[in-house]
Amino acid sequence: MEKEYVGDLILLRGVPGSGKTTLGNIILFNTQSNIQDVLSADNFFVNEKGEYIFEATKLKEAHNDCQVKCAERMRNQFSKIVVANTFTQEWEMEPYFEMAKRYRYRIHTLIVENRHGSKNIHDVPDEKLVQMKNRFDISL
Repeated sequence: MEKEYVGDLILLRGVPGSGKTTLGNIILFNTQSNIQDVLSADNFFVNEKGEYIFEATKLKEAHNDCQVKCAERMRNQFSKIVVANTFTQEWEMEPYFEMAKRYRYRIHTLIVENRHGSKNIHDVPDEKLVQMKNRFDISL
């Protein structure tokens, strides 16, 4: 009998500084297969020196890159894939839902809240954080 799911796709949602990547690393810590990292559009903006240099004009390209890497991991049948993006709107997760269906991955979405008082490491201005919080869409 064929296994129903190939693996698990875990989408971590939350505003910058909420701890999405930290939680993703905790989730992946005991992954026995290939060494892997948490996928994120933010990774696109990290240069070869490890510096984060955000360019708003390349945000769509960054999200496309993240989706391509996720699909690649699904094709390679990684048992656990974690994507940590803000996903403030439900529709932003749709491409991942479609990939999960195509490649037979079970989907988990988690909202990560900043209850630990951490600051975001990408220096997102406070007014932008408020905008993101105000547009955060939750569907129950």
